Amino acid sequence: MNRQKIAYIAFDTVPAPKGAAIHIQAFSIALATAFEDIHLITVSPTATGIDAQEIYPQVRQTTFPAIGDTLIHRVLYFRYLLLNWLQEKQFESIHIRSIYEGFPIAKNKQKYCDRLIFEVNGLPSIELKYRYPAVAEDRELLHKLYSQEQICLEAADLIITPSNITSEYLQNRGISLDKIRVIPNGVDLNVFTNNQRQMTNDKLEIIYFGTLSPWQGVNLAVEALALINREFTANLKVIGQAREYQIKVLKQLALKLGVADKLTILEPISQTQLVTHIHTSDVIFAPLMPSDRNLVQGCCPLKILEGMATGIPVIASDLPVVRELGEDGVHFLLVKPGSAKSLKDAVLRWQNEPELGQKLAINARQRIEDNYTWQHAGAALIHAYTELGIKRAIKV
Repeated sequence: MNRQKIAYIAFDTVPAPKGAAIHIQAFSIALATAFEDIHLITVSPTATGIDAQEIYPQVRQTTFPAIGDTLIHRVLYFRYLLLNWLQEKQFESIHIRSIYEGFPIAKNKQKYCDRLIFEVNGLPSIELKYRYPAVAEDRELLHKLYSQEQICLEAADLIITPSNITSEYLQNRGISLDKIRVIPNGVDLNVFTNNQRQMTNDKLEIIYFGTLSPWQGVNLAVEALALINREFTANLKVIGQAREYQIKVLKQLALKLGVADKLTILEPISQTQLVTHIHTSDVIFAPLMPSDRNLVQGCCPLKILEGMATGIPVIASDLPVVRELGEDGVHFLLVKPGSAKSLKDAVLRWQNEPELGQKLAINARQRIEDNYTWQHAGAALIHAYTELGIKRAIKV
């Protein structure tokens, strides 16, 4: 049996210009600084075979191809390749992020590892219906998803989650608080640089960045854009991952509201490129919806943290997951969830109180520096591992 240190397994694509990939990269690098011998297992949407290479010091990434016409087919194929890869291997710990990779390991934990770490950022029993609406009516499938999640949760020796709301939800599912550690997302301050400034654009420039998933409320940003343009000229730039139909719906809404020429939609870009766009904006919108994904399951909105670091004021929905990150009127402006008018009113307040934007920018940046960097998150992750009894590598 080939005994190794840590496997970090994610049914996800890394690298990629999205929050999950950024999170995985940051965590794998942090683990490598303390424990060495990190095996990162991910998906490649373009590969036809299995590939392996060292991507960071002490981090060896193995990518499996994503083959299958449906999500279920791709998951099953990934599990098949993963179990073959795990043959004759035994890890001190295996770190999973979802049931997609984690369920077959949780069922036979002792065969593959001494300790199982389950990093819960989202759960398909809650989130999948937003991507595939028919799932909401498929009680049998939802029961299977919930059951597989529960098996993973109960088998895990340590559960990591980025939000206290998620921690409370897991406790309501019978999971002991003793094995849950809340580690919020972080920001790379070398990338998300500070650019505190007064508004100089002749037109108000608003930016939204992130996915166009239904729980993000991007449609509200477009509705608010129309309301703002009744008062003065404003543009909205949307940057993020989206399906063609999502982009079509957003453009149709803008056309209906008479602001099609004020809306720009860009595909996902690198973080460095994103920061350039943020720094040419006046305000950042994060209009999260009051859905079960945000209110019950919980999340740690990376877009809000990254925005707070840039010196550009953030206007976000007043939800518990956002209030965890800062204080209304001090670090950002919070508005009534689901209300385009509230977004517009916050913009007007910001415009009429020039000192407010500067105060928000200074306080938000300091808040990130003090609490929400990937260094903070990495240190908390390493501490959680060592609490579990995983010994740090001896540096020579």
